[in-house]
Parts: sequence; C-alpha cells; structure tokens
Amino acid sequence: MKPADYASGEAAAGRHRRAELVFARGGGRSALIRQVSPYPFHTTRPFALDRARPDLATLYLQSASGGIYRGDVLDLALTVKDGAAAHVTSQAATVVHDTGAARARQTTEMTVGAGAFGALTLDPLILFPGAELAAKTTLRLGEGALAILADGVAWHDFAGQDRPFRSLTAKVAVHGPDGRLLVLDRSTVDGADLIGPSSLLGAGMAAYGSAMLLGPAEMLPSADALEQALESVGCRAGASPLPNGAGIGVRMLAANGGRIATGVETIFNLGVEAMLGFAPARRRK
Repeated sequence: MKPADYASGEAAAGRHRRAELVFARGGGRSALIRQVSPYPFHTTRPFALDRARPDLATLYLQSASGGIYRGDVLDLALTVKDGAAAHVTSQAATVVHDTGAARARQTTEMTVGAGAFGALTLDPLILFPGAELAAKTTLRLGEGALAILADGVAWHDFAGQDRPFRSLTAKVAVHGPDGRLLVLDRSTVDGADLIGPSSLLGAGMAAYGSAMLLGPAEMLPSADALEQALESVGCRAGASPLPNGAGIGVRMLAANGGRIATGVETIFNLGVEAMLGFAPARRRK
C-alpha cells in the first residue's frame, strides 16, 4: 500500500515504514532468505523450536519503539514460499498511543505458497485513551496451503478514569489459489461503546480476539474443540465455518489482554496439532 492511499496529511504526520520477511525451504529447513526491518521493526533470528518438525521456523517480530504513535503507517509483507513452514509471532503486546488528529495505520500482506504452512499470531494491541487505528490484512493462499491468523485487542486508561480509545477499524481479506476472494471480514468499533456497564461486550469483558484457521476441514481442529479449549483458559469463545470452505473462524472475549494472549497461543497449538500432526513447543516470551 502506498502513502497516496491514505487521507491527506495522515501518513505525513508519523513514520511510514515497511518490513519484509521471506521464508523458503532448503536443506530440510525453512530459512529466512530476505529480511528488511527498518525502525521501529526488529526481528530475531529464526528458531527451530520443534523436534518433530525442525523445518518449521519461528521468528519473533519486535518493536524497537514504545509502540504505535500519531500518524504512523506500518506495513509488513510476509511471504512463505512453496513447501516452507514459518511461524511469525510478537514478543509482547503493542501499545497504541493517543493518535490525536492523525490516526495510525497498520497493513499486513501475507502470502503462503503451494503446500506451505504459515502462521501469524500476535499478542494483543493495547489501545490507550484517544488511540485510533486502522488495520488491514490481506492473505493469499497457494494450492494446498495451510495458514493461521490470530490476534487480539485490549484497552487501558493509565489514569484510571475509564477514558476510551477513539476507534479501531479492521479488515481481513483471504484469497484462494486462483485469486478469488474467499473471506472478507470487516469491523469498526468505538472505544466509548466498550466502557462501563453498557459495554457491547458485556460486564467484565475488557478484551477481545479473533482468529482464522485456513485449510481443508479434515486438516483443522473442530469448532467444538476450539471452543472448549478456549473456555478452559478463560476466554468466552465461538467458532464456526468460514465462507467458501476456507476454514474456521473464531471470536473470543475475555476479562483482559493476558487471557486473550493465552487464547491466541491455544488456537496456534490446536491448529498446528491438526494441520501438521504434532504438539508444538511453547513459544516463550
């Protein structure tokens, strides 16, 4: 996405940075063959954490700044080439600060090649009072590709006055091997609607999350298994089939961002076990 795609003045108000990560299979492993990580992006080296699948590379994506600020435009391009297997996760939650008159934007373009496995599982965004963020994710799947997308949102007023974030707009589009649009998920929420006894989420709920597990139904965990596992870690959850046989979608509610982070980890574990046939090692943070 180019700066011209944004409203006049928004991109100019903050940083516009684009990170690129490309994984390819070679020598029985998945290697990071291209890495562009401008500030504030920072990446670790890939880790082979799973004895059962040493070809699965895990990389931690970090922020070298204190979060997302006014007018920031942060883009990530993630490619997992044919036959490779890669998991990209964050090191911790990301704070979105008061963005004033220039909302921040975050875009992700993810491509998972033929016969490849790609997972992008992120710790929750923490929206501070006055924060406004527009997030867009586009995922393109090759023939026989398997993918997991999972993330979450929580909010916090450091002054303890229940001041709301301004708004969060999210869009996720999933395209199949022929380029056809399989799934389009859009949402917009105002922070004021999530504060106090009249919150849209219900009493005691101060965070939410979502996930998509993409692939043939026979290679995915069941909706019941996902819901039961998430309930056991403190998330109120619902799972159901996605349109066009694309996979399973999950929604979660929880009392705080920590439980959503645990829910994201739970979804990844169940997804990997069903898709790749083994229980993954814990991704320590």
